Amino acid sequence: MSISLLLEMSISADPDRTAVVSDDLRLSVADLSALADGGAGVIAASGAAHVAYVGTGGALLPLLLFASARAAIPFTPLNYRLSRDGLHELIARLPDALVIADAEYRDVVTGAGKQVMDSEEFLAAARTAEPAAEFADPDAVAVVLFTSGTTSRPKAVELTHNNLTSYVTGTVEFASADPDDAALICVPPYHIAGVGAAMSNLYAGRKMVYLRHFDAREWIRLVSTEGVTTATVVPTMLDRIVSALTEEPVDLPTLRNLAYGGSKVPLPLVRRALELLPGVGFVNAYGLTETSSTIAVLGPDDHRAALAADDAAVARRLGSVGQIVPGIEVQIRAEDGTVLGPGETGELFVRGEQVSGRYTDIGSVLDADGWFPTKDVASLDDEGYLFIGGRSDDTIIRGGENIAPAEIEDVLVEHPHVRDVAVVGPEDPRWGQIIVAVVVAAPGTDPAADELRAHVRKHLRGSRTPDRVVFRDELPTNPTGKVLRRELIREFHAAADEPTKEPA
Repeated sequence: MSISLLLEMSISADPDRTAVVSDDLRLSVADLSALADGGAGVIAASGAAHVAYVGTGGALLPLLLFASARAAIPFTPLNYRLSRDGLHELIARLPDALVIADAEYRDVVTGAGKQVMDSEEFLAAARTAEPAAEFADPDAVAVVLFTSGTTSRPKAVELTHNNLTSYVTGTVEFASADPDDAALICVPPYHIAGVGAAMSNLYAGRKMVYLRHFDAREWIRLVSTEGVTTATVVPTMLDRIVSALTEEPVDLPTLRNLAYGGSKVPLPLVRRALELLPGVGFVNAYGLTETSSTIAVLGPDDHRAALAADDAAVARRLGSVGQIVPGIEVQIRAEDGTVLGPGETGELFVRGEQVSGRYTDIGSVLDADGWFPTKDVASLDDEGYLFIGGRSDDTIIRGGENIAPAEIEDVLVEHPHVRDVAVVGPEDPRWGQIIVAVVVAAPGTDPAADELRAHVRKHLRGSRTPDRVVFRDELPTNPTGKVLRRELIREFHAAADEPTKEPA
């Protein structure tokens, strides 16, 4: 099924419904479809084999997504925060690309050896161009997204029309939204969550309200003025929203659901958000670029049940990513490939129609039975709730013992004087790697390193106690909130070596 069909179905349901609100631009479903047809004509006339977008999104994201689909060529939104060299390196990997750039980024992409159009120029041309509409082969590549490159060189993930529409139709009921439903979208356009939100909200029948530059106060204002009923945020955004509402409480009566994901959220922050917004249903959505977005969900009822639970097993689920969505199969495997049972920790493998597992220049990494290795350390409980323990690449091997940073982070972040923490393993001549906890102290506190080491030792065995605890005002993160662990490790490697002691 081509993603173009999602737009066709939306037109058949209600062509006059408001589809997109972005700054001063408001588009109905019919407007979006007409611009997508005209945009496809602009793309076809350019002779391009690929469309790339460099900008902050808004209405341009769904427009270019569907225009590219109707031109039957792949679409790639790029990280506009990258340096000139970084952007040029990614653009060079896209064959015969037409690059659409917001005005403030046009100079950055000029010189990349590709055709370049200004976003406003493209929008104007789409209004008058000869329409072109083609239904692409469902197995053709619809979108290419580059991974964040937090642990390696960015990989170009190929997502077919079938991958993406399988995700949408498997997780969303067509035209299920109420007439007044509105979704506030502020996730980056180059992230799978941004692409997924454009398709799933259109398919559900929700008005999409775009906030191109995140600001907590502006987010709160838009929820009120646009009657937003559902929103998706990354952890850093949730933290700022909670802080803003704590400082200046605002009633948000229309907001029914708030989804978060993109990286791990500290449990104290989740608890504060649940207490601050008791009438809102919280959703933790877990997925990867390679899985076309969400594959597991911790829903509103699970959040509230875990928060109120006396049963430790139920309460623990607040730290899970929930249960697997329909159409997805999962396995937890040991290093030797053995499939593990509930409560056992290994690597997460997933399988399903929405799973791609294919990269440009690399090819498919699916095994013979169609399973994709996520590289995430994970476990399942007896009821099928999925717990993610971080990336396998982040595992610290200290003195021959494998240590998951998330295990230590989960303990430290529960200390009342810790706001955020990242545990990394820089190289050490004696132990191979050592455990370093990089801590952001809670406001108004000044915890001692020994106090935090003792806190870990109290809850975990001695080998998990950090060799060092260092303090920072903030952790380096990418726009979706993932900690840039390689930056921290490089910092420690560049610093003078300090003597380490074996934890007691």
